[in-house]
Amino acid sequence: MWKLSQSPKVKEIYVAPGNAGTGLIAQNLDIKATDLEALAQAVQERKIDLAVVGPEAPLAMGIADLFQSRGIPCFGPTREATRIESSKVFAKELMQKYGIPCAQSRIFSSFSEAKAYVEAQHPPIVVKADGLAAGKGSIVAQSREEALAALSEIMEQHIFGSAGDQVLVEECLEGKEVSLLAFTDGKTVVSMVPACDYKRVFDGDLGPNTGGMGGYSPPNFFDEALMDRVKHTILEPTVRAMAREGKPYKGVLYAGLMLTKQGPKVLEFNARFGDPENQVMIPRLNGDLVEIMLAVLDGTLERTRVEWSDEACVGVVMASGGYPGSYNTSFPIEGLDKVDEDILVFHAGTKAKGDRIYTDGGRVLTVAATGKDIAEARNKVYHNIPRIHFEGCHFRTDIAARELEG
Repeated sequence: MWKLSQSPKVKEIYVAPGNAGTGLIAQNLDIKATDLEALAQAVQERKIDLAVVGPEAPLAMGIADLFQSRGIPCFGPTREATRIESSKVFAKELMQKYGIPCAQSRIFSSFSEAKAYVEAQHPPIVVKADGLAAGKGSIVAQSREEALAALSEIMEQHIFGSAGDQVLVEECLEGKEVSLLAFTDGKTVVSMVPACDYKRVFDGDLGPNTGGMGGYSPPNFFDEALMDRVKHTILEPTVRAMAREGKPYKGVLYAGLMLTKQGPKVLEFNARFGDPENQVMIPRLNGDLVEIMLAVLDGTLERTRVEWSDEACVGVVMASGGYPGSYNTSFPIEGLDKVDEDILVFHAGTKAKGDRIYTDGGRVLTVAATGKDIAEARNKVYHNIPRIHFEGCHFRTDIAARELEG
């Protein structure tokens, strides 16, 4: 939204439900992101010209289909196209059918069969819930016991609800992990800049997975040749495959990749921008994001210039104490007015009460900065983070550190 607000085409922005940060540059609407009918009514009543969908849940529910049926231009894939994220089973079967490189896996709907299979595997073992699980449905188990516990939680205890009705048990790919996103109008695929994020909650990649604790762009190990390879072997074949399956894909396609010895392989697809990657990529985008989105909707992406800055960007998430487990909220956030002018502070779990801002979620803020290189951007971020404080706040201190190590 921060980038959208910079477009000369934009006169006014509404955000639902919004947070304290969006309230500074837009009008927040007290509507849940999953209340599709109320959202459609709000768009029509306010004569909004373009809807941009951020979260995965409304996409999976079919918000793009609903809006299109009401004549509302909507940037985001249809419900059927969103299955590439909302069903890991669908994505895996698509990749296997069309020869898109990915991890070997087996799909199970029976706990006893999955348990027997896991008991015969050598760890590490990857266990994935089929459906949406807020970024927490993939478990990299270092032992059979850990894998079996994950299976039980997903399939017997139903910690992710119906998202765990089916599971994938996968080989654990080894290599460097990177994300490459692309804009696509269903025919043309335009890659963005690569980014790396940090899923584990603690320094040194320890602790449970989260929705992301920070990221950086660009990684020094991901050059133009590798970008072209991913585009031609993964991104473009996936978009063609979706069209052949009768699920034409328009919007942002996010590929989470592992760079293995055999080449890049897909870990997961998302049907949207993903934070914190988005928060370190979009600051590097030159030009008008609205123009790009309209070109995606109009099918004219091939004639649209998409350019990126040579600068680097680093972002660090400030999270609530206890996240990604249970945590308390409603703590006042101090020091937001103390950061340097060139620092970006993206709000996630925040709310405003009067003239004060309080915590309202697990991932509270992302503090980001650009610089001539990773070192400069990283130094800016970590120089400013101590100026912001809320009770229980924790963050990783090693975001982008491996880039400096070479």
